[in-house]
Amino acid sequence: MERVDENGRGVMEPANFPDMGSRRALRDINNLVGAAAPCAYASRKRGTPDKGSVDDQNPTSVARRPMTRKFAAQSERKSQAYQQGTKEQHEQVRNEIHYNPPLPSTVSIEMEEQVDNSDLKEIEMAIETAPDIDSCDSNNPLAVVEYVQDIYSFYRQTEVTSCVSPDYMSHQFDINEQMRAILVDWLIEVHYKFELMEETLFLTVNIIDRFLARMTVARKKLQLVGVTAMLLACKYEELSVPMVEDFALITDRAYTREEILEMERLIINTLQFNMSVPTPYVFMRRFLKAAESDEKLELVTFFIVELCLVEYKMLKFRPSLLAAAAIYTAQCSLRGFKCWTKTSELHATYSEEQLLECSRLMVQFHHKAGQGKLTVVHRKYSSHRYGYAALSEPALFLLETGH
Repeated sequence: MERVDENGRGVMEPANFPDMGSRRALRDINNLVGAAAPCAYASRKRGTPDKGSVDDQNPTSVARRPMTRKFAAQSERKSQAYQQGTKEQHEQVRNEIHYNPPLPSTVSIEMEEQVDNSDLKEIEMAIETAPDIDSCDSNNPLAVVEYVQDIYSFYRQTEVTSCVSPDYMSHQFDINEQMRAILVDWLIEVHYKFELMEETLFLTVNIIDRFLARMTVARKKLQLVGVTAMLLACKYEELSVPMVEDFALITDRAYTREEILEMERLIINTLQFNMSVPTPYVFMRRFLKAAESDEKLELVTFFIVELCLVEYKMLKFRPSLLAAAAIYTAQCSLRGFKCWTKTSELHATYSEEQLLECSRLMVQFHHKAGQGKLTVVHRKYSSHRYGYAALSEPALFLLETGH
């Protein structure tokens, strides 16, 4: 009768043999703990006499091993495996057994240890894992260290859903890139006055771009799209959401409450209610942690990336790349030389070379931040509240060729 063991494989139940009289005890087939290692048996077909093992008490005698179904099946499998081997392999094994003298045990052990150690070194060099940056938060339930790797792996897989075509403005008939820049610059000021969370600003700009990439908008409705996008972002991110009347008031009552609510319905239906998209903010938090940032580095990084929100040309970069390049540019700005640690590279999965194109554009934005008409970001980060981050020197050496 067959039964199934704990590993799920079929195993034959032992047969009920009648009294065998002088049958040898089971201890003679080395089934007890501490028994001598079993001798090798020659492969044989079922039903043929087995050669057995040498008897401990009489070396010239042979102990007969009983032929059970399980043992016969095992022997048959060994026989088939042996027959499948090539002739050259058999000759090699035979030569090693008969002609190669065995090395002393101590020498063999030393050689095996050397081989094992070299293999381990090769494995360690081949597999490069990111250092653990979450051990300090192991007791913080809000850090969700058990799931943080899965969360950011999911962000990486889905960040493409938050991206838009970098030339979507070509499909707009009444607005252009400069109008978008004016709108975003103004919304950064509104965000500052309402004292909203940083996540809200990034989601606001993302909603605007995704909506404009799908829907043509008249010039007189562009500001309405902007304030409505911020209202939606507030509902998604904020604990205390400003009233609809507050957004109507901030536009100097250019739009009514009903118009804002109507635009809200249009936006959420156009975006199919998808507000859960990874923005550069979520990646910056992770990459800043990998960079072991301080408050100064964090403020300069946010200053640089907010400058990028205004620039339409930066839509060609993925959120994770934008975040990594902002941190790299901020480090170069504060330290005066190129700085991108191995830990940052492993967690961001971007090398320094991959960041240079985006970083050089950021240096240009940093250099001209206080010039022109769109200076809200520069004024915001020139205050004591934001650590005078805008006054840091731009990393102009990154623009030089050959560096």
